[in-house]
Amino acid sequence: MLIKVLLLVVFFAVMVGVGVYCRKHSTNVNGFVLGGRAVGPWLTAFAYGTSYFSAVIFVGYAGQFGWKYGISATWVGLGNAFLGSLLAWVVLGRRTRIMTQQLDSKTMPDFFEKRYGSKALKIGASAIIFIFLIPYTASLYNGLSRLFAMAFSIDYTVCIVIMAVLTGVYVIAGGYMATAINDFIQGLIMLGGIVAVIAAVLNQNGGFMAAYQQMAEVSDPAVSAMPGAFASFFGPDPFNLLCVVILTSLGTWGLPQMVQKFYAIKTEKDISKGTIISTLFAVIVAGGCYFLGGFGRLYAGRVDIAANGYDSVIPAMLEGLSPLLIGVIVILVLSASMSTLSSLVLASSSTLTLDFLKDNIIKDMDEKKQVLIMRLLIVVFILISVILAVIQYKRNVTFIAQLMGVSWGALAGAFLAPFLYGLTMKRTSKLAVWVSFIFGAGIMVVNLLARASFPVWLQSPINCGAFAMIVGLIIVPIVSLITPAPEKGIVDNAFAGYDAQVVVSAKESLGKGK
Repeated sequence: MLIKVLLLVVFFAVMVGVGVYCRKHSTNVNGFVLGGRAVGPWLTAFAYGTSYFSAVIFVGYAGQFGWKYGISATWVGLGNAFLGSLLAWVVLGRRTRIMTQQLDSKTMPDFFEKRYGSKALKIGASAIIFIFLIPYTASLYNGLSRLFAMAFSIDYTVCIVIMAVLTGVYVIAGGYMATAINDFIQGLIMLGGIVAVIAAVLNQNGGFMAAYQQMAEVSDPAVSAMPGAFASFFGPDPFNLLCVVILTSLGTWGLPQMVQKFYAIKTEKDISKGTIISTLFAVIVAGGCYFLGGFGRLYAGRVDIAANGYDSVIPAMLEGLSPLLIGVIVILVLSASMSTLSSLVLASSSTLTLDFLKDNIIKDMDEKKQVLIMRLLIVVFILISVILAVIQYKRNVTFIAQLMGVSWGALAGAFLAPFLYGLTMKRTSKLAVWVSFIFGAGIMVVNLLARASFPVWLQSPINCGAFAMIVGLIIVPIVSLITPAPEKGIVDNAFAGYDAQVVVSAKESLGKGK
């Protein structure tokens, strides 16, 4: 117990210390929200990765999908790495950085207003973010309850409050720069922790080959009649596995707290380095989490899914480990949760302040007042997320849990296509963006309220979210072709940054030659 408490104290002291140190970077809006657009590749890549992978991934999704699909759940982690990280950086990274600087855009709703010349789009996007990010924020606490009960035997509510207060302190004090530096530290903990946990769990089961052999012998007629399904290449349910890969990988392309990381990166070289670093981070963390979860059925004797849900799978795998390793795991999950929490509340507060309150509700809002209001809203958003998490835990309000599951699909379904095509296709129209907003958010709300009326393959929020994103990518260009074209001046201004002339060294380009 002393070891675990000491690890926590040191961890929290470092997080708060970084926040205090970064106060000088958060005196204006650009510094507080984007770190002055001068964040290097390591910090940006780790900020992207740690915002991507939270305790929801480590405890919830790894346990759930590992139990359902066996070792083939590793495909989800690899999809996160190569589709959600590598391809996202290649396609969105420099385009986002160039166009958002050209438009002087600091948030995703601000981008929609300036790219499409519509203040209404900004307000609509702000409303979607506010409605769906807050429940998603509350879900970050879910994975902590069982781990803290196992490690410390303390009430879940105490754990929630401690984590929320300490996250709020360093985000309010240091803004984006404090978040980025702490994300880097937390990312290192996640990398080391997941490798150590995988090694320990496999060792418990006689090593990789012995554990794999045991998985090949697992059977569940209710899931699949195929022998060795849980150790097979594509698992017992390839279609639903593919939907999970699409939602959790392609979804990052449309999440405001994810793409906003590209706004802040410093140079071209940083984008290239960040692409590699972010991908490797995702391979180890996401691939490792789902790979670990894939062995969950080896602990079937300790798990009661019907009574305790899928969140009980990973804790059952870990409870026999050494106190030191359990302490590391608790820090790992705290790191994953706090990094994502800080990213979400910063995105929510900046969006509500800059895109909704400024000029709409509060007319004269100077830089200092904007930063002050963002700091106050961070407190409000963290408080709301804590209240939702405690209510769900104490009263088992399943509606909140369902709404959390819908959040990712609604945000990505609404924003992915308009953001991607906004960066790449000049013909994209305002009406097409509205169609995507309404369809993406609307279908997920209907799925939440009237799930039984959907076809069987769409009743799952995961499948429905993947469907919303794919349909958005199809309907936005179609609607753009049959609706009025955007104003030429607005489009030319947005894309002008791509054509700006820059001078580079010969090692970067040979030039036209002679």
